[in-house]
Amino acid sequence: MRLFLPCAAGVEEWLAEEVMRQLPERRVERQRGGVALEGDEADVMRLNLECRLAQRVLVEVAHGRYRDEQDLYALARTVGWSHWITPRHTLRVDTTAHRSPLRSLNFAALRVKDAVCDQLREAHGARPDVDTRAPDLPLLLHLGAEDATLYVDSSGEALFKRGWREDKGDAPLKETLAAAMLAAAGWRGTPEAGGALHDPCCGSGTIAIEAAQIACGIAPGLQRRFAFERLLPFGTPALRTRWQQLKQAARERIHEAAVPIVASDVAFRMVDFARRNAQRAGVAGAIEFHGGDALERPAPELPAGLPGTLMINPPYGERIDVAGKAGANKALPEDFFARLASHWKRAYTQHPAGWTAWVLSPDMKLPGAMRLKESRRVPMWNGPIECRLFRFDLVRGSARVPRTAVADDDEPND
Repeated sequence: MRLFLPCAAGVEEWLAEEVMRQLPERRVERQRGGVALEGDEADVMRLNLECRLAQRVLVEVAHGRYRDEQDLYALARTVGWSHWITPRHTLRVDTTAHRSPLRSLNFAALRVKDAVCDQLREAHGARPDVDTRAPDLPLLLHLGAEDATLYVDSSGEALFKRGWREDKGDAPLKETLAAAMLAAAGWRGTPEAGGALHDPCCGSGTIAIEAAQIACGIAPGLQRRFAFERLLPFGTPALRTRWQQLKQAARERIHEAAVPIVASDVAFRMVDFARRNAQRAGVAGAIEFHGGDALERPAPELPAGLPGTLMINPPYGERIDVAGKAGANKALPEDFFARLASHWKRAYTQHPAGWTAWVLSPDMKLPGAMRLKESRRVPMWNGPIECRLFRFDLVRGSARVPRTAVADDDEPND
């Protein structure tokens, strides 16, 4: 099988590393917008279960040139759909395009659907139905300027849906983005790789919960189901047994977190949401929750030799209003960041092992607003919003670093 795992722009390097850790025997190719590899059904299962950074696990079933919708119909007819589903299954076709000459993506999707249904009707005397909500066979058609690629989406629902989020805030962070922030920071949930973690603007708890699952060794897909579980290639007794073995091995490796994880928010309602989400995610015991303003909460007390990581996705105008102590001055949201930096200088620079702060923001001038000099900036996208993940090293005596030019990362693993 030719597999493609799409991800957010800028996350390709960390996703490639993640896939190589899961499948060290496979050759992983980093591409724009994701990674590609050759794999088998067991690899599809493992990647769906274990990947934190991928949006989906796609299986390529057809690729070729096209000029019109009839070419797409012919391309889809080259696939042996009886290998994937029966007429009792359901399907849905989604379409993405980049510089496609076709006028209607909906009509392109309709022709692919027709090809699948016509082939099955000819083979079995009946055709599958369309289910736009939860199909057994989700198909993705990607149209370039001249080439078309047809994928089976083995994930079904996007992989950021881990299965535990029920309580949401006004602008919930996707779990895959939280995982990317942690990957960019090199945080692995150990004393040597990131140390303790504190999110002082936790909202519904996404960053802290994702961090706690990493620290506890919990597979991100352990609490949800996937489309491949309903598809014929994965329904053999051997592969059903293999799937149960993968999940059992994931359960057996769960352990207690080796580092403290602390989350707080100015809205006690959000702290309550975060607690309930953490309970469903199986990490309630690994996170210490507090209410309180990020401008006033003291730094968590840590052992002298344990470093700390501040990870924050603060409010910004395109998402939600600033609340708490800085909320009275909503016309100047940078006031929040100036006060936050002053608080960090007072509260976080006295720890012997040091704290490192990572702040996600669409404001490229954020370091100036905070009166701090960043030591690194990593391009990231929060949905359609282009952001930077800024790193600030909080050290004794000063929260500044030498004023040298800092450019966007060309490679995210410096």
